[in-house]
Amino acid sequence: MAPPSYHWSTEPPETPAETTTRLRPVPARHPGRTAAAVACVVLGLGLIGGAVTGSYLTGDSSADAASGGGYAPLRTLWHSTPVDTFFPRTLKGDGAGPGGADRTWTRVAVAPDTGCADALDPLLLKTLRPVGCERVLRATYADVTSSTVTTVGLVFTEGEPSAMEALGTRFSDEKLTQRTDLMPRTYPVKGTVAAGFGDGQRASWTVNILTEAPVVVYAVSGFADGRRIPDPQPVAKATADGAKTAAAQSGLGHDAKGIADRVERGLRTTVTMATEKPR
Repeated sequence: MAPPSYHWSTEPPETPAETTTRLRPVPARHPGRTAAAVACVVLGLGLIGGAVTGSYLTGDSSADAASGGGYAPLRTLWHSTPVDTFFPRTLKGDGAGPGGADRTWTRVAVAPDTGCADALDPLLLKTLRPVGCERVLRATYADVTSSTVTTVGLVFTEGEPSAMEALGTRFSDEKLTQRTDLMPRTYPVKGTVAAGFGDGQRASWTVNILTEAPVVVYAVSGFADGRRIPDPQPVAKATADGAKTAAAQSGLGHDAKGIADRVERGLRTTVTMATEKPR
């Protein structure tokens, strides 16, 4: 059997933590096989369920969770999506740096999927309680100079659209994204440039509540040399014109925002593909 596709890259190999994670790349689907499988499923269900099942499969049923605004088609994305789809080996940040400079980030490691209590600070976990917490996926990236590191995470929740909307409104109205006691945790990785990336090294962060999927996206950045940051700033402040903090002047606010934006963009594409009706 051929090795996973991400091993074919000419980039340096990642830490063993990544290669042992449960988030494994899955084989690409073959259109011919997929079409045959779908045909068999439709035929079998048609014989068993008759017209009712046929109506559901063609998208005419009011029980279609995706078209009705529910998250049913998205509940399994956290364990059925290839790791490289959620967290690409390399992220290109054209114009994402200070002053519109281009940035590039390379994945250091992907954490094994984990429960929420292991990955989230207790207060942040309590704040997310209204939507529940199913699983957390995380990866850590480094910039091209290996001087800054950023952990990005996807929190898959148990909430429905109305609950996610309410949580998003609360974060906005109460400015929860600016509270340092709600900063996400880092994912340090032994034997890498992110080995010393702990809670005390957090410099800038962002948290975004999605409504088209039961997911909270976050990112937190810091220096790779392990220095402590006494004045961490949320992305909005660390990327503001004239900001003078270490997070701002080193571009760490831009790192957190740029990586979170690109991972979120990829997630939105995955969500769209998962909820598209067959033609």
